[in-house]
Amino acid sequence: MNPYSIALTLIPGLGNKTIRQLLAYCPNAEELFAMSHAQLKDIFLRHDSIIASIESHQPLVAAQQAISLMERYGVDTLFCTDADYPQRLNEEGCEDTPVLLYRVGRCNLNAQHSVAMVGTRKCSDYGRATTARLVQEMKADGTTIVSGLAYGIDTAAHTAALENGLPTVAVLGHGLDIVYPQQNRLLARRIVEQGGALLSEYPIGTGINASYFPARNRIVAALSDATIVVEAAERGGALITANMANSYHREVFAVPGRLNDPLSEGCNNLVINNKALMIRNAGDLFYQMGWKNTFDRNRQREEQLSIFATLTASQQTVVKLLNEYREMRLDEIVEKSGLSLPKIASIMMELELKNIVRCLPGRLYKTN
Repeated sequence: MNPYSIALTLIPGLGNKTIRQLLAYCPNAEELFAMSHAQLKDIFLRHDSIIASIESHQPLVAAQQAISLMERYGVDTLFCTDADYPQRLNEEGCEDTPVLLYRVGRCNLNAQHSVAMVGTRKCSDYGRATTARLVQEMKADGTTIVSGLAYGIDTAAHTAALENGLPTVAVLGHGLDIVYPQQNRLLARRIVEQGGALLSEYPIGTGINASYFPARNRIVAALSDATIVVEAAERGGALITANMANSYHREVFAVPGRLNDPLSEGCNNLVINNKALMIRNAGDLFYQMGWKNTFDRNRQREEQLSIFATLTASQQTVVKLLNEYREMRLDEIVEKSGLSLPKIASIMMELELKNIVRCLPGRLYKTN
């Protein structure tokens, strides 16, 4: 943990956008605290309070104290210039995201695919089941599941991720020395123990404040390539997350519901107002995101395994050879299998009728 990076965020009057602009001019936070008064004046002009804070070194003292607290709670930090910092938060248009994150756990925050799952705290059994099914369908892709550890859909998403061996990230709206709601303390522990992470932009000692949770939602949106809203009323935190995702030019998906269901009103409105695409299953997500092949390959593999189990031993031998060599001539199959030409010819006809193999020009065979 770099005390200078932490200290930079503790200077009164410096917000995330300003710090990002400052880093473009002065990439090393340590250099800032070593600058002369004249140099600081050139940067901050008439902002004398900021200059005075830097020259007092009080933010640096506070940062050292914060590090001592973090070590006690097993918390580390990620600054926006660190390699492990989630680079999605550094993308153009995300300038309001925190330059410093507090973290418990070692989940890869730069995984290839990351999806936020959000919804109402007072979800239905259908909402929980739909969340679990969608997450299960993402298992083959290894998608990282992001949510906010709240009651309802958040809890269902994190739980389903753990049950399916997927990494999951919980973004909290308070310091990492506490877990809210308290009933999710065990879930939070499981997330960390199973390779996930807890994140917050708030330092140790920051308590529960209702105004912090909407701000937390922007991190959930920015961490993800796409946001899925499973169940949502007309207003609520899930819709804030969806709107933030739209502002970051991320895809938003919504699970549609009955027209007279209050828990589906928010989802239906997102679709009607062209703020979200309708989603029925993970296949819809993968197709729209360009991850389609992952879902299709997994489904095709399952179908092939099911069919493979019904084949004779000789047929299985031929299919294994074709999977290994990709394309083979009839004489090559005879040579590698050790079976006679008439037997192979009969097998190839049977496999073609089952739509397992096909014959290409030049009498080449390959599996479908």
